[in-house]
Amino acid sequence: MSQKSVLFVCLGNICRSPMAEVALRAEAVAQGLALTIDSAGISGLHTGDGADPRAVAEAQRHGIDLNKHRARQVTEEDFLRFGHIYALDQQNLRDLRRIAPGRSLARVGLLLDMVPGRGGQAVIDPYYGDEDDFAAAWDDVAQAARYIVAQLAR
Repeated sequence: MSQKSVLFVCLGNICRSPMAEVALRAEAVAQGLALTIDSAGISGLHTGDGADPRAVAEAQRHGIDLNKHRARQVTEEDFLRFGHIYALDQQNLRDLRRIAPGRSLARVGLLLDMVPGRGGQAVIDPYYGDEDDFAAAWDDVAQAARYIVAQLAR
Protein backbone atom coordinates (compact mmCIF):
# COMPACT_ATOMS: atom_id res chain seq x y z
CA MET A 1 0.00 0.00 0.00
CA SER A 2 1.22 3.46 -0.89
CA GLN A 3 0.36 6.56 1.10
CA LYS A 4 0.21 8.25 -2.30
CA SER A 5 -2.86 6.33 -3.36
CA VAL A 6 -6.43 7.61 -3.22
CA LEU A 7 -9.82 5.95 -3.66
CA PHE A 8 -13.05 7.95 -3.90
CA VAL A 9 -16.33 6.32 -2.92
CA CYS A 10 -19.95 7.27 -3.51
CA LEU A 11 -23.04 5.09 -3.75
CA GLY A 12 -23.00 3.90 -7.36
CA ASN A 13 -19.66 5.08 -8.80
CA ILE A 14 -21.26 6.79 -11.79
CA CYS A 15 -21.37 10.49 -10.77
CA ARG A 16 -19.45 12.00 -7.90
CA SER A 17 -16.65 9.51 -7.31
CA PRO A 18 -15.62 9.25 -10.98
CA MET A 19 -15.61 13.05 -11.21
CA ALA A 20 -13.44 13.19 -8.08
CA GLU A 21 -11.13 10.57 -9.57
CA VAL A 22 -10.49 12.46 -12.81
CA ALA A 23 -10.33 15.85 -11.09
CA LEU A 24 -7.60 14.55 -8.78
CA ARG A 25 -5.78 12.85 -11.65
CA ALA A 26 -5.75 16.14 -13.62
CA GLU A 27 -4.54 18.14 -10.61
CA ALA A 28 -1.83 15.60 -9.80
CA VAL A 29 -0.57 15.65 -13.39
CA ALA A 30 -0.63 19.46 -13.43
CA GLN A 31 1.47 19.53 -10.25
CA GLY A 32 3.79 16.71 -11.31
CA LEU A 33 2.72 14.40 -8.47
CA ALA A 34 2.58 10.64 -9.09
CA LEU A 35 -0.51 9.14 -7.48
CA THR A 36 -2.51 5.95 -7.76
CA ILE A 37 -6.14 7.06 -8.10
CA ASP A 38 -9.39 5.14 -8.48
CA SER A 39 -13.05 5.28 -7.56
CA ALA A 40 -15.68 2.78 -6.50
CA GLY A 41 -19.22 2.51 -5.21
CA ILE A 42 -20.68 1.13 -2.03
CA SER A 43 -23.38 -0.50 -4.14
CA GLY A 44 -22.70 -2.89 -6.98
CA LEU A 45 -25.87 -1.80 -8.77
CA HIS A 46 -24.00 0.00 -11.57
CA THR A 47 -20.97 -2.33 -11.84
CA GLY A 48 -19.64 -2.20 -15.40
CA ASP A 49 -21.70 0.87 -16.35
CA GLY A 50 -20.12 4.00 -17.73
CA ALA A 51 -20.28 7.31 -15.91
CA ASP A 52 -23.55 9.23 -15.97
CA PRO A 53 -23.66 11.20 -19.26
CA ARG A 54 -24.08 14.43 -17.28
CA ALA A 55 -20.88 13.68 -15.34
CA VAL A 56 -19.13 12.94 -18.63
CA ALA A 57 -20.35 16.28 -20.01
CA GLU A 58 -19.23 18.18 -16.90
CA ALA A 59 -15.76 16.63 -17.01
CA GLN A 60 -15.57 17.44 -20.73
CA ARG A 61 -16.32 21.10 -19.92
CA HIS A 62 -13.07 21.00 -17.96
CA GLY A 63 -11.15 19.29 -20.74
CA ILE A 64 -11.21 15.84 -19.14
CA ASP A 65 -12.42 12.63 -20.77
CA LEU A 66 -14.56 10.44 -18.53
CA ASN A 67 -15.87 8.16 -21.28
CA LYS A 68 -13.68 5.17 -20.38
CA HIS A 69 -14.86 4.97 -16.76
CA ARG A 70 -16.55 1.74 -15.68
CA ALA A 71 -18.25 1.54 -12.30
CA ARG A 72 -17.07 -0.97 -9.75
CA GLN A 73 -17.92 -1.86 -6.17
CA VAL A 74 -15.60 -1.31 -3.21
CA THR A 75 -13.70 -4.46 -2.23
CA GLU A 76 -11.97 -5.54 0.95
CA GLU A 77 -8.67 -5.31 -0.93
CA ASP A 78 -9.23 -1.58 -1.46
CA PHE A 79 -8.69 -1.05 2.27
CA LEU A 80 -5.25 -2.63 1.93
CA ARG A 81 -4.31 -1.13 -1.44
CA PHE A 82 -5.14 2.55 -0.87
CA GLY A 83 -3.59 4.90 1.67
CA HIS A 84 -6.56 7.25 1.60
CA ILE A 85 -10.22 6.46 0.99
CA TYR A 86 -12.56 9.43 0.75
CA ALA A 87 -16.33 9.12 0.98
CA LEU A 88 -18.36 11.74 -0.85
CA ASP A 89 -21.03 11.95 1.87
CA GLN A 90 -21.70 10.88 5.44
CA GLN A 91 -23.77 7.78 4.59
CA ASN A 92 -21.01 6.43 2.35
CA LEU A 93 -18.51 7.17 5.13
CA ARG A 94 -20.60 5.18 7.62
CA ASP A 95 -20.87 2.33 5.11
CA LEU A 96 -17.12 2.34 4.47
CA ARG A 97 -16.39 2.17 8.18
CA ARG A 98 -18.91 -0.66 8.55
CA ILE A 99 -17.36 -2.80 5.79
CA ALA A 100 -13.69 -2.01 6.47
CA PRO A 101 -11.78 -5.15 7.42
CA GLY A 102 -10.04 -5.18 10.77
CA ARG A 103 -6.67 -5.18 9.04
CA SER A 104 -7.48 -2.03 7.03
CA LEU A 105 -4.46 0.17 6.38
CA ALA A 106 -6.34 3.03 4.76
CA ARG A 107 -7.19 6.38 6.27
CA VAL A 108 -10.92 6.65 5.70
CA GLY A 109 -12.58 10.07 5.79
CA LEU A 110 -15.02 12.49 4.27
CA LEU A 111 -13.72 14.21 1.12
CA LEU A 112 -14.71 17.76 2.00
CA ASP A 113 -12.95 17.45 5.37
CA MET A 114 -9.86 18.11 3.24
CA VAL A 115 -11.13 21.60 2.39
CA PRO A 116 -10.75 24.29 5.07
CA GLY A 117 -14.16 25.48 6.24
CA ARG A 118 -15.99 22.55 4.59
CA GLY A 119 -15.49 19.89 7.27
CA GLY A 120 -18.48 17.58 7.74
CA GLN A 121 -20.08 18.63 4.46
CA ALA A 122 -21.10 16.29 1.66
CA VAL A 123 -20.42 16.74 -2.01
CA ILE A 124 -23.83 17.41 -3.52
CA ASP A 125 -25.37 14.30 -5.08
CA PRO A 126 -26.30 15.49 -8.57
CA TYR A 127 -27.95 12.26 -9.73
CA TYR A 128 -31.53 13.50 -9.35
CA GLY A 129 -30.58 17.05 -10.25
CA ASP A 130 -29.62 18.95 -13.37
CA GLU A 131 -26.48 20.29 -15.03
CA ASP A 132 -26.10 22.96 -12.35
CA ASP A 133 -25.90 20.23 -9.71
CA PHE A 134 -23.20 18.43 -11.69
CA ALA A 135 -21.29 21.72 -11.98
CA ALA A 136 -21.57 22.24 -8.21
CA ALA A 137 -20.36 18.69 -7.56
CA TRP A 138 -17.44 19.28 -9.93
CA ASP A 139 -16.51 22.48 -8.11
CA ASP A 140 -16.44 20.57 -4.81
CA VAL A 141 -14.32 17.68 -6.05
CA ALA A 142 -11.93 19.96 -7.95
CA GLN A 143 -11.42 22.11 -4.86
CA ALA A 144 -10.77 19.02 -2.74
CA ALA A 145 -8.33 17.73 -5.38
CA ARG A 146 -6.19 20.84 -5.00
CA TYR A 147 -5.94 20.33 -1.22
CA ILE A 148 -5.22 16.61 -1.52
CA VAL A 149 -2.39 17.22 -3.97
CA ALA A 150 -0.96 19.96 -1.76
CA GLN A 151 -1.05 17.64 1.26
CA LEU A 152 0.40 14.60 -0.51
CA ALA A 153 3.12 16.67 -2.20
CA ARG A 154 4.61 17.51 1.22
